Amino acid sequence: MQRVTVQVEVLDKVTGEVVEAFSRLVPQLSRSAAPPGQAQLEAIVASPADTVLLARSAGAIVGTMTLVMFPLPTGLRAWIEDVVVDESARGQGIGEAMMREALRIAREAGARTVDLTSRPARVAAGRLYERLGFTIRDSRLYRYACEG
Repeated sequence: MQRVTVQVEVLDKVTGEVVEAFSRLVPQLSRSAAPPGQAQLEAIVASPADTVLLARSAGAIVGTMTLVMFPLPTGLRAWIEDVVVDESARGQGIGEAMMREALRIAREAGARTVDLTSRPARVAAGRLYERLGFTIRDSRLYRYACEG
């Protein structure tokens, strides 16, 4: 696996560059979700529950993920969602760098657990998550579609 120098940063200001990056990355993550525009990204960044991480390689945004943390009666919990690395930059350690930063932030915030889901077809992602210490839970994930 080729390693590149990657910088991971917390998104705190939505710029044209950020909007363009999401318009390029979101279709690589989901065929059904429209990329967020400026206003939607600003609302996400403004949410106290969300921490959006950006990964840069050679100055360009090549990946993103969202860490969501929320207090529950059983403690602070965290979820990692919408992880995507640009197809042109996969296999270079970018996903791992973002995951490690998200786990550091969650740990420092006092989260008891960090959860994520991943489709079985994403074999490389599954190997990464297990290498980082995630374990498969014996659970059922239910989804209710609020739209249409």
